[in-house]
This record gives sequence, C-alpha cells and structure tokens, in this order.
Amino acid sequence: MRYITEIVVNLPREKFIEKLDNPENMKHWQSGLVDYEFLSEPANEEGSRMGLRYKMGKREFEMVETIIKKNLPSELHTIYDTKGVQNIQKNYFKEEGTSTRWISESEFKFSGFGMKLMGFLMPGAFKKQSLKYMKDFKAFAEDGTSVLHT
Repeated sequence: MRYITEIVVNLPREKFIEKLDNPENMKHWQSGLVDYEFLSEPANEEGSRMGLRYKMGKREFEMVETIIKKNLPSELHTIYDTKGVQNIQKNYFKEEGTSTRWISESEFKFSGFGMKLMGFLMPGAFKKQSLKYMKDFKAFAEDGTSVLHT
C-alpha cells in the first residue's frame, strides 16, 4: 500500500528541520510515544537505528526506525519495522518563502494474514494516522502545542 501526504508548516525550513530532527521533540507530536532508545552509534545519522515504544489505548508496541537517507534540509528517508508491518517513508522538505512544505511518501508492506487483512480493509486508517502526526507536528512547530497536554 502506498500513499502521499503533505502539509505546509509556517516556519522557515531551517527552523522546521531543527524541530523535526530533535528526537526529544517527538513526544510533543507523536501521540502515544512512551520512550525511544538509540540502538546504534552515531545516533540520528544515516544508517543509525532507534527503538520506539508506543502505547495506544491498552495496546503497546515497539518498532525500530532505521535512517536510510539523511540529506537535510531537503530529505529524510526512514524504514519503520514492527511485528507484521514495514513502513518505508520518504520525506521531502521544500522551502516556500517563510514556510516549509513537507511531502511524505509512505509505503507499507505487510506480513502475516492479520496485518495483510488490516491493510486491505483499512487503508484509510494508515493515511489518517500519518496526516495526524503531520498536523500535530505543525501545531507543535508553529505554536508550541504539545500532544502531551491533550
């Protein structure tokens, strides 16, 4: 399953990247994020891995982020692996005056019958979640609004 989401954040690209590239900020725009841990050194660089723990309702899950291309300020490509799902994400950041256009290309690969069925029956849920994270990042970057206070 593939789709593209995009949003314009009213922040110059340099400031946008500063906020996006800081792992400490993830808790402010990724609902459900409980903790993260660097799994390789150097951290936050091309080829590095980070473990992420989430809790959504009563459901807890972990995933591993691998940075496959880091060419900031223009692009950042990552792979997220969790049980039954791999998400390949290609993010592009375009300067538009004093704003930044964030274009995200997502590709999901499912393994196991249950996850394949979920991907088939609920493709809109994945896109909706991706767009929610983008909107929450926009609110955090522009206004300092954190999902921790909602």
